[in-house]
Amino acid sequence: MSKSRTVFVGLMLFSMFFGAGNLIFPPILGANAGTNFPLAMIGFIVTAVGLPLLVLTALSFVEGGVRTLASRVHPVFGITFTLIVYLSLGPFLAIPRNASLAYEMGLKPFITDSPYALAGFVAVFFLLVFLVSLNQSKMVDLMGKIITPLLLLSMFALVVVGFIQLKNGALDPTTPEYVNSPFLKGFLEGYNTMDALAALAFGIVILTTLKQQGVTEGKMMRREMLKAGLLAGLLLTVVYFSLGYIGVKMGGLGSFENGSVLLSSASLLLFGQWGNVLLGIIFVLACFTTCVGLVSACGNYFHSLIPKVSYKKIALFFTLISFGLANFGLSTILSVSVPFLVATYSLTIVLIVISLFHPLFGGSSSVYMSAMIFTGVVALYDGLKAFGLTFGIVDTYMSYLPFAALGLGWIIPALIGTVIGYGIHVAKRKSKMITAQLHIK
Repeated sequence: MSKSRTVFVGLMLFSMFFGAGNLIFPPILGANAGTNFPLAMIGFIVTAVGLPLLVLTALSFVEGGVRTLASRVHPVFGITFTLIVYLSLGPFLAIPRNASLAYEMGLKPFITDSPYALAGFVAVFFLLVFLVSLNQSKMVDLMGKIITPLLLLSMFALVVVGFIQLKNGALDPTTPEYVNSPFLKGFLEGYNTMDALAALAFGIVILTTLKQQGVTEGKMMRREMLKAGLLAGLLLTVVYFSLGYIGVKMGGLGSFENGSVLLSSASLLLFGQWGNVLLGIIFVLACFTTCVGLVSACGNYFHSLIPKVSYKKIALFFTLISFGLANFGLSTILSVSVPFLVATYSLTIVLIVISLFHPLFGGSSSVYMSAMIFTGVVALYDGLKAFGLTFGIVDTYMSYLPFAALGLGWIIPALIGTVIGYGIHVAKRKSKMITAQLHIK
């Protein structure tokens, strides 16, 4: 594949990752971290960029994508896990949320608020999303050559003017976490972007795109996937640092409820009323490309699951669902979907990390299954807690887990499960060797 096509695939991947949440997290991190911004942002990059790249790397070694990877645990787990990832990350959360945010930032500031305005905006928004995702062979050209450069150019204008005009020095960190452990705090903020889950979904889009570009051989597929991922990761890193620096400079001008409020204030300060237009363009483009990527990912996966139903029909189905949910009850969707994401994220990280060591234990299902069981117990607990449930004495015992206060209580159980699984694998192998020797005798 030519270098230019690789660049366009990388730009497309960047645009799919870079949604509204990715715009909001870095600037508020910068404002809160203050003088400790560099360490905090490095921690943020490790999980917000490093984890998704690890996921893409793992998927490049697996024919069949995330379902094949998850099926190493058990076929039923493979189907169940993948369904939860695609549905909760796609039509039941991220797609309608991005469409609503595109309206809130792209149109609402310029009109009299009306329910009809929201319905009309998301109708046009999803029509365009469907049309772009419909022709996957042209997605690279449209998103890589046109939409992503426009998005980057818009952010470039905001960042450059901000660097020049914002003269405030960095303030002291605003929270004890950013004072005592800025790297860890940034690490956790990057973890909360949940882009590793998005990488599971987008992996199938990139693999499909590469095949359409004529890349079919395994080593070449992995190489091109890695190149596209590294380019997307580099762009994400630069953008995150730039937006975070804007947040650092804005921190001296007041306190901000969240990143979107901070960016709105910055764009208004730097460009006047035209700042709302610029920020609206950035949000709409970022939300649009993420929605296109997620609709395409869901369409590809469910078409592979149900080949008799065309990709076009599946993409239309998920577009219509997302359209409906973007208009009604998004807060309810968040309350239901977020617990699934919380429960799934730790399982995703453990699955990906173990898969990177797959050859060292011969791909034994015992290792995968044991690690998933131990991790799953804590993941299920965290998911139910996110629903608002309490469990009395169980809550007390769970709080004793190392890193539980940070939302990382699953780490030690995952390690224990992996060690136990490896022990079972070794015992089975020795048992087979002894049986084989007795048979020979």
